[in-house]
Amino acid sequence: MPTPPYLPLPPTDRVRSPRTGWTRAHWEAVADRMLDALVPYATPGFAQYRLPGRGSWSGVVLDGLEGYARSFLLASFRMAGAAGDVDPRLTERYARGLTNGVDQASGEAWPRITDCSQQMVEAASIAVGLHETRPWIWDRLDPRVQERVVDWLSGFVGHRTWDNNWRLFQVVSEEFLASVGAPHSRQDIDDGLDRIEGWYAGDGWYTDGDGRNFDYYVGWALHLYPLLWSRIAGPHGEERAKVYRERLHAFLTTYPHFFGSDGAPVHQGRSLAYRFAAVAPVWMGALADCTPLAPGLTRRLASGTVRHFAERGVPDERGLLPLGWYGTFLPATQPYSGPASPYWASKGFLGLLLPPDHPVWTAREEPLPVEEGDRYTALPAPGWLLHGTQHDGIVRLVNHGSDHNPPEGEGADDPHYAKLGYSSATAPESAPHAFTRAVDGHIALLGPDGTPSRRTRIHPLTCEDRRASSWHTARLPDGEGTIRTTSLLHGPWELRVHHVEAPRGVRVREGGYAVAGRMRPAAARGAGWATATTADGLSSAVAGLYGWDANASVERDVQSNALGPHSAVPCLHLADHPGGRTVHVSLVALTRDVPEPQALREAITVAVDEEGTVVVTLPDGGSLRVDP
Repeated sequence: MPTPPYLPLPPTDRVRSPRTGWTRAHWEAVADRMLDALVPYATPGFAQYRLPGRGSWSGVVLDGLEGYARSFLLASFRMAGAAGDVDPRLTERYARGLTNGVDQASGEAWPRITDCSQQMVEAASIAVGLHETRPWIWDRLDPRVQERVVDWLSGFVGHRTWDNNWRLFQVVSEEFLASVGAPHSRQDIDDGLDRIEGWYAGDGWYTDGDGRNFDYYVGWALHLYPLLWSRIAGPHGEERAKVYRERLHAFLTTYPHFFGSDGAPVHQGRSLAYRFAAVAPVWMGALADCTPLAPGLTRRLASGTVRHFAERGVPDERGLLPLGWYGTFLPATQPYSGPASPYWASKGFLGLLLPPDHPVWTAREEPLPVEEGDRYTALPAPGWLLHGTQHDGIVRLVNHGSDHNPPEGEGADDPHYAKLGYSSATAPESAPHAFTRAVDGHIALLGPDGTPSRRTRIHPLTCEDRRASSWHTARLPDGEGTIRTTSLLHGPWELRVHHVEAPRGVRVREGGYAVAGRMRPAAARGAGWATATTADGLSSAVAGLYGWDANASVERDVQSNALGPHSAVPCLHLADHPGGRTVHVSLVALTRDVPEPQALREAITVAVDEEGTVVVTLPDGGSLRVDP
C-alpha cells in the first residue's frame, strides 16, 4: 500500500530494509512533518497547541498544554538524536513555549499541578524532554525561567496521583527536580517505584493498577517510565534499573508476536489513539541494552508499525494525528482524550535517541515471528493466547484474562477488554449502539426483550500451550447464568467449548470477529454456519459444531467500527435454552482464505458425555478433550 502523497518520504532502501524499505531518514521525515504541522495551531507564545477536534473533559487550556507537552517529547527525541543539529526554530519554539507556560503573567500559563490533575501527565513528558535536551534547552534557559519551571514541577512534591501508571509521572518529574538540584521528595520517588512492584504479574507483565488491567500501557508506561527514570537518576538508580531491564527483556521475548505482517498491532485495550506508541518498549529495549531482539527485528517491527499507519493516512493530510485508529473514530477514545492526546504516539520515536550508526539503524531487517511461520504463544500472566498465521499475516489474541475491572465489585464490560478475541486485522464494535447489542467476540444469554448478558469480570482458569479457559457470570435483568469457555487452537482455527448454566427459556448467541471496511461486507450462511467477508478478502466465520440451532445469521452495522463505516459479524444461535447445564461447541475463524465452514462442520465430530466431557475429533484424526 503506497504512502499518501501529502507525506513526502525519502526513497526506500530495499537492501537494508527488505521488509519495509524504511531507514532512519524516514523516521526523521515523519517526525519533522508531525512537528511542523502543529505550528499553525500554536498560541502566540507557543506554550499551547490548540488542535482541532473534540475537546477532552479537562478543557481547552489543558488540551493546549497536552499539545505542547506531548509534542515536546517528540521534539526532544528529534533534537537529542541529532545532537542538537536540527532546525533552530524547533528548539526556539519549545524553549519559548516553556518560558511562557510557566510564566503566570504570559497569558498562556499552564495551570498549577494539583492532586490527580491532568497536569501531572503532561509534566512528566516535559520533565523527560528537558532531561533529554538539557544541553540545548535547560542549560540555556535564563535562571529565572529555570526557577519558574522548578516551581511548576514542584507541584508534584507531596501530592497524590491516581493509583496506576500515574505514579510514575511523579517519579520521573521529581527525579528531574533532583537532577537540577531542586527540592523534591525522595520518599515520593521510592513510594512510586515500590508501588509498581505490587502490580508485577511475572514473565515481564504488569497490570496497570490493581485488578487485571493488561493492555499496551504495560509497554508504553509501566516498562517505559522506570527506565526513563533510570536515565535521569544515573548511578544511584542502577540497582532498581537492573530489575527493570530484566523484566523488559522478558516482556520483549514474546512482544513481537502481537504484530501482524502488515505492521498492525493487535487492536485491544484503551487509548488506542496513541497508535505507534506501541513500539516504545521495543526501542527502550535497545536503548537500555536489555533487548532479546536482534537489531534488524527491532527496526523491522517499529518501522512496519509506523509505516502501517502512514499508509492509511496517519498523520493525515494536515500532518495531524486524529482521534481514532486510522481516521477520526471517537468511540475508540475515552472522555479524557482531547485533540492532542494522540501525541503520546511520540513515545514511538524513542529510537531516534539511538545514534545513526547503532545496529538498530544499520543492520538488515529481519522478519517478524508471523512472517516465519504459524505461531502459538501462551501468556499466562494476562491470560492470553496469541495465534499468528503466516499465510495471511494475521495475529489473533484470545482473551481469558484482561477485563479492566477493579478487584472488588460486580465490574463493567468494555468492548476493548471484554471480547473473547481481538486481532491485528479487526477492531471490536465499539459505538454506543453496537456496545449495547454486544454481538461480536461474545457469547451471551438473551433475555425476553433481547437484552444480552455481559462478560464483565473474567475469572481465568488455565492458559498454556494452545489452550486457555475462563468463566464469567452472565447476568440478565431477571436472572443470571454462568458461562465457562475453553479456547483450543488448531491450525488456523479456534475451537470454543462453552459450558453454560442458564435459566430455562433464554436464548444463547455467539458472535465471531467483526470485519469492517469502506464497503458493505458480503455475507453467506447455511445450516449452522455463517461468514462475513470484506471487499479486500478478510473473512470472519463461525460454525456450530454442537449445541447450536441451524439458523446462523450475519449481523450488520454502520459507523460502529474503527476500521471502517460498514461492519458485519457472523453469529450462532440457540432459540430456547432447556435450563440447567448445556454444552456448545463453536469453530471461529478469521482468515484471508476462502472459509469452508460447511466442510469443516462435516469433517469435525463432537462427542459429549453425560458429565459434560467434550471430545472433538479433527479432520487430521487428532482429538481434543475438554473436561467439565
